[in-house]
Amino acid sequence: MTQAVPVKDAPRIDPRAGQLPSAGQLVDTAKLIDAYYTRRPDPQVPAERVAFGTSGHRGSSFDSTFNEMHVLAITQAICLYRRQERISGPLFIGFDTHALSRPAFESALEVLAANGVDVMISKGGEYTPTPAISQAILVHNRGRKEALADGIVITPSHNPPEDGGFKYNPPNGGPAETGITGWIEKQANALLADGLKAVKRVPFQQAQRADTTAEYDFLQTYVADLGNVIDFDAIRASGIRMGVDPLGGAGVHYWARIADHYRIDLAVVSEQVDPRFGFMTLDWDGRIRMDPSSSYAMKRLIGLKGKYDIAFACDTDHDRHGIVVPGDGLMPPNHYLAVAIDYLFRNRPGWKAEAAVGKTVVSSAMIDRVTARLGRKLYEVPVGFKWFADGLLDGSLGFGGEESAGASFLRRDGSVWTTDKDGIAPALLSAEMTARTGRDPGVLYRDLTRDLGDMTADRVEAPATAEQKKKLAGLSPQQVRITEMAGEPIQSVLTKAPGNDAPIGGIKVISKGGWFAARPSGTEDIYKIYAESFHGAEHLRTLLREAQTIVDTALAG
Repeated sequence: MTQAVPVKDAPRIDPRAGQLPSAGQLVDTAKLIDAYYTRRPDPQVPAERVAFGTSGHRGSSFDSTFNEMHVLAITQAICLYRRQERISGPLFIGFDTHALSRPAFESALEVLAANGVDVMISKGGEYTPTPAISQAILVHNRGRKEALADGIVITPSHNPPEDGGFKYNPPNGGPAETGITGWIEKQANALLADGLKAVKRVPFQQAQRADTTAEYDFLQTYVADLGNVIDFDAIRASGIRMGVDPLGGAGVHYWARIADHYRIDLAVVSEQVDPRFGFMTLDWDGRIRMDPSSSYAMKRLIGLKGKYDIAFACDTDHDRHGIVVPGDGLMPPNHYLAVAIDYLFRNRPGWKAEAAVGKTVVSSAMIDRVTARLGRKLYEVPVGFKWFADGLLDGSLGFGGEESAGASFLRRDGSVWTTDKDGIAPALLSAEMTARTGRDPGVLYRDLTRDLGDMTADRVEAPATAEQKKKLAGLSPQQVRITEMAGEPIQSVLTKAPGNDAPIGGIKVISKGGWFAARPSGTEDIYKIYAESFHGAEHLRTLLREAQTIVDTALAG
C-alpha cells in the first residue's frame, strides 16, 4: 500500500523520502521551547484557540497553537470538569519524548497541584506511553464506584518534532468523548479570553514537593501485567528472534524490561532519544514523522527484516504499531488488523461468545469478511478510538482497531486491558501468532486473501485550510451527484457510521466492487481520501480519481 499520496493520480513523493534529514531540517529545540513560554496566543484568532481534534489539542509553539497559555487553560478546565463530575481519585499524567512535552508537563503539574488534585507522576521522570496511562487508570478503578482515577497524556503522537499535544482520558481510561472535550475546550477558551485570571498555579518545584504529588512506576506495572494479555510462554518456547525499534519514543526503555521480564529473544534496535528525531528517515513529504505505518519512516527497521523472524515498531507515544515480516517488509496496517482479529477470536477462549469486532469506517472491508466468517458482530464507527472505549471496558468488544495502525484488545480472560490505543500489545501479538502458528502475519494474510478475496487499498492526503476542512466535514449525500462509481452502481452513501449512527465527519461511498471515504484530518491541516478496490489496482485508481473530483467540487463550492 503506497503511503500518503498528496494529490490525484501519480504519487508526488518528496525525493528525500526515506533519507536521513539534513542538519537544516532539524528543529531548533531551544527556540521551540522559548516560543512555548514567550508567545501568547490570541483567543480572537480561531487557529490560536484551544481545539480538541480526534486526539486532543495539538499544535506548535512556533505557530502560537501549542503554548504555555494553552496548557494552563486546558489543565484548569480539566480541574473544573473533575470538580463538576466529582472525580476525586488520582490523576495519572505522563509525557512522551517530543521537545514540548516536558515543558507542558511542568505547566500542567503547576496547575494540578494548585487545585489540590492528587497526581501520579512517572517514577524517576521516565517517559510514559499512552497505553501505560490507560492501564493505570483502569487498574485503579477496578471494582470502584467512588474516588475514580483519570489521566492526562501529553503527546502529539507521531506528529513532527515541532508539535505538542495534550489529551484527557476520563475514568473509562480511553480518549474523552466529544461531550467532554467540547466542555473542556469551551472552558479553556473562556480562561484564555480572560487572560488566565482564574487559573490557579504554584511554582513547579513546589508542585513536585506537594503532598498531593506522588510517583508511580508506570513501567514496571505495565510490563508485569502484559503477561495477562500476551502468551509469552509460547513466544519463549518457540525461540523466535524479534527486533523492535522504539523510534525514540516514550516506550524506549520498556522493551528491554519486557525482554528481561519474560525471558524472550527481543533485540532493541536503538534506545536513542533525540527530541529533534534526527535519526528518523524522512516521511513521504520530506518531513520528520514517527509513523510506524509509513515505509519511508520505517526504513531502518525494514532494512533489518532478514535478521529477525518478526520485527515491530511503535510511534512516539507507543499507541500505534508497525509490523515488519521477513518476506514482505512492512505490512499495511489494514492487513495486520485483519490477521490479528482472525487470530485473536480463534485463540482467546476466555472471551465472551458475543464479543464484537470494532473497526472505523475507513478500515478495510477485509475486516468485515473476517468478522462474518468468525460469526461475530461488526461494530463500525467514525474515526477516533474514543468510540471503542466503553465496549472494551465492559467486554462487549473483543477488539477495536483503526486503519492508522491503532488498536487494543482484551486480556486473555476477557476483561479489559486498555481502552486507549496500545501499540505495544499488538506488536507483541505478532510474535505470539508467529510462535504459535509457525507462520508470520504476512503469510497469514495471504491465507486470508486466498479464502476471502484480495483487496487493493490506498490513501491520499493533501493540504487543507480550516475552511476547506469544515466544508469537507459537512458533505451530505445530496452532494454526491453521481449514480455510478468506477463503472458500478453506487449501493450506499454514508455520512453516519453503521455501528452507532454517529456522524463520520465526511462521506463514504460504497459500490459492489469497492468504496472510498473522504474526511478532514482531526490533527493536521490536511484532508484524506481512503479507497479500497476488490477488482485490482486499475479499478482503485479510477475510484481515487472519482473521489478526488467529488472532493474538489465540494471544496470549490
